[in-house]
Amino acid sequence: MASKLWEKNIQVNHDVEKYTIGRDREMDLFLAPYDILGSIAHITMLQKIGLLTAEELEKLTHELRLIYDETGTGRFEIEEGVEDVHSQIELMLTRRLGDLGKKIHSGRSRNDQVLVDLRLFIRSKIEDVVVAMTRLFKTLQSQSERYKNILMPGYTHLQVAMPSSFGLWFGAYAEALADDLTLMRAAYDINNRNPLGSAAGYGSSFPLDREMTTRLLGFASMDYNVVYAQMGRGKTERIVAQAIAGVAATVSKLAFDACMYNSQNFGFIRLADEFTTGSSIMPHKKNPDVFELTRAKCNKLQALPVEITLITNNLPSGYFRDLQLIKENFLPAFDEIIDILNMVDAMIGQIKVNEHILDDNRYDLMFSVEEVNRLTQKGMSFRDAYKTVGLEIEAGQFKPVKQVAHTHAGSIGNLCTSEIENLYRRELERFDFDTYHQAYDKLLGKIR
Repeated sequence: MASKLWEKNIQVNHDVEKYTIGRDREMDLFLAPYDILGSIAHITMLQKIGLLTAEELEKLTHELRLIYDETGTGRFEIEEGVEDVHSQIELMLTRRLGDLGKKIHSGRSRNDQVLVDLRLFIRSKIEDVVVAMTRLFKTLQSQSERYKNILMPGYTHLQVAMPSSFGLWFGAYAEALADDLTLMRAAYDINNRNPLGSAAGYGSSFPLDREMTTRLLGFASMDYNVVYAQMGRGKTERIVAQAIAGVAATVSKLAFDACMYNSQNFGFIRLADEFTTGSSIMPHKKNPDVFELTRAKCNKLQALPVEITLITNNLPSGYFRDLQLIKENFLPAFDEIIDILNMVDAMIGQIKVNEHILDDNRYDLMFSVEEVNRLTQKGMSFRDAYKTVGLEIEAGQFKPVKQVAHTHAGSIGNLCTSEIENLYRRELERFDFDTYHQAYDKLLGKIR
């Protein structure tokens, strides 16, 4: 059995070890490639400040790049008895290079090591989320334009209220994603700072060049105060989880609408058959299970910031083992929201819209406001026009005119699709993904 990095002569009780490690080794597999990237940057800096020779750096970098390649093939694993990903990588280096492998930990603690791993992981996963968000955004925009002239009822209090349109419905969720992207970019900026060099939270007596590792890892800046860098553990995850929850809230509302509009009582849309399931007893059923599960998955993700808050809100400054538990639901949350976005994108792209909703006279009264406005435009006061139409409705004499002429910005006749596109694009362009991709390529020897 491999020893722990911190272990001396006394071995920990097996049950205690199992209890304290928990699912951490499983979660650390998410972080393996990022731990290696952080280590390459760290040893490059160690060579510059004289703690490694150029030859030692070359040997260590070569082996770390080989291990990095293993993480992408499924061959990398954290062995039984090895505590975490950091220990596994150091163990692999030591097996290959002897005592030289032990030198990579100089000036570093597992505290700042996991911090930088998390920051690199989060940064990469936010990019994946943004790609998935953008696909759904484009699909919503496309459907908004495609069905912009098809009217549907708008509701307040779940009562038929005023004319809406499928253009408005799809476009509303597109613009919601634009706001969600703004929050995601803010989370990205907070995350995109280098904690490496803070060690256990109080710095190091080695003359670490933190600006160098910041540059090598493609961070926008560093967490300057070493105590604050350690305080960022949990805080960063909570902020990012809030951004994920924002996207989930938008998609959950869309899923609820889709389930409701797909029901026979509404009949506004029809989901593609491949996105519905049947009943074991009722042969006519086509259940919107995919949207129902989407709604539940999104609501579960909205609980994540609260979970992180409850783990961290009674901790003072410094590192505590409590923080380990954040990984368990936080790390998989990215793949969860990406799967949700991809599935919803596929479903929205294949929705069939009912173009004859207004043939049903139950929706006639949604044109009452249009009639009030017409009378007002002819010179009647709004209050008198309101009363006139109201009396017609009470007497059963209201005859709707089922054409609308809304022209103001954001209305049925002026969806502002291009403005929403510009809003989304401006936020998208503020992400600087290329900088960290180029930094990684240099660390991995792909470019000089």
